[in-house]
Amino acid sequence: MAPPETAPRILCIGIPVRDLTFRVEAVPARGSKANATHLAEICGGNALNAAIAIARLGGRVTFTGPMGDPGETSSSFILERMAAEGIETAHIVLMPRLTTPVSAILIDPSGERTLTIFRDPGLWSVKLPDADVLLTDCTAVLVESRCAAFATSLCNEARRRGIPVIVGVDRAMTRTDDLLRAASHLLFASEQVRETAGVADDGKALKRLAGLTPAFLAATRGPRGTIWLNEAGEFEETPAFPVEAIDTLGAGDVFHGAFTLRLAEGGDMREALRFAAAAAALKCTRHGGGLAAPQRTEVEGLLQPLSERKPLGPPR
Repeated sequence: MAPPETAPRILCIGIPVRDLTFRVEAVPARGSKANATHLAEICGGNALNAAIAIARLGGRVTFTGPMGDPGETSSSFILERMAAEGIETAHIVLMPRLTTPVSAILIDPSGERTLTIFRDPGLWSVKLPDADVLLTDCTAVLVESRCAAFATSLCNEARRRGIPVIVGVDRAMTRTDDLLRAASHLLFASEQVRETAGVADDGKALKRLAGLTPAFLAATRGPRGTIWLNEAGEFEETPAFPVEAIDTLGAGDVFHGAFTLRLAEGGDMREALRFAAAAAALKCTRHGGGLAAPQRTEVEGLLQPLSERKPLGPPR
């Protein structure tokens, strides 16, 4: 499981978000108020959370995608955090007079999150930098499913060059979505794979989607682990690591990032899925969204035999 001597460079494509997270005893009913026990301002967004995980696990990360006006507080805050994580930000497209997305997130004692988010519609008109700039020395591409409108042509070019394209799916896709065919790997959440396929069973949903795309297909199911189709079209399952979850925000994104990195390092599918499961489990044991992503040594420790593991829990 040790990383290679030269860390792979991974291109992450997405729309960064400034997250305001509130810990609450219970999500308030409609029209009511609730006091939060804790407030944190963090950076987020699916691809950015994944990018943070990749950087902490030993990968080199380049990020591209739209953000709002360069003079915004939100833009400056996110860029500073990305730089602190060692993420290359030169290819982010700052769009004058537009607003960087902002979300308000409520986290209850079980770790479950409820959120609302504003994304400026103008961000989808972004034009990404040239493929030769973005894909040179690129080992893998990780893209948010919502970015199909401006990222599909780049993903197709990556596939033409033999670069794997991993799509992190956190909302239902249409069955004509171009990313279904541009992707080499599609990582769904359980609810989204069912909605996309139009069936109420994860396995049947994966089988139906296998008729629409040649991509590797998997569905994550939180503590129930991941179900996926192997090369023979048969179901396999990767179990989740049992942990005491206190914050699930960003866990799926960390899974996507860890999977992409291990795949780019040359790991096989089982290795990549198990590595991702360990990273996501560790993230759930601490607050902070993607900024709670684990370090490589922590993941390797969890992957050790049970008798050699240290107890899991929030860092002291």
